[in-house]
Amino acid sequence: MNNARHLEKLEHFKAWNPSAAQLADAMKRDYEDADTLSKREHIVTWVCALIAAGIMIETLFFKFTGAPESKYIFSKMGTEPWMRWVQGIWELLASIGLLLPALRWAGGILTTGAMAAAILSHMTWLGYSIQGDHGLLFGMALVTFACGVTVLWIHRHRIPGYVPSAPY
Repeated sequence: MNNARHLEKLEHFKAWNPSAAQLADAMKRDYEDADTLSKREHIVTWVCALIAAGIMIETLFFKFTGAPESKYIFSKMGTEPWMRWVQGIWELLASIGLLLPALRWAGGILTTGAMAAAILSHMTWLGYSIQGDHGLLFGMALVTFACGVTVLWIHRHRIPGYVPSAPY
């Protein structure tokens, strides 16, 4: 039998009862959730957050200035101009959330929702190619969705009220 793995009997178990000094020391320690991520998860999170935020920030110019392409898209869905503004504000908030480490979970949720709406719009009302772009906007929505889901999955434990369904 391996003595290093020897466990005492239950009747010898003593509950940990820290002193006031030990509790004070524990309270001084600062633990951040980001420290629990591996180096690979940090890199993947940053890359995905930068890609998704970059794509969404780049399209904000077209939404907020009323570019002909944006007006065409939202007019075809019958939601011009109000939904163009709502979508622009939504994507701006998602981009901010993705770029702030403490709010990555919120940025992932907003990004996933916004891009799911965009993908659904392409699949129903708009079609995959808009004004001869050969599916560029649809492809950008797919990439942004994938990046948003990745960030959301990595940071899911930071969502308030999140309870894992199974131990890992």
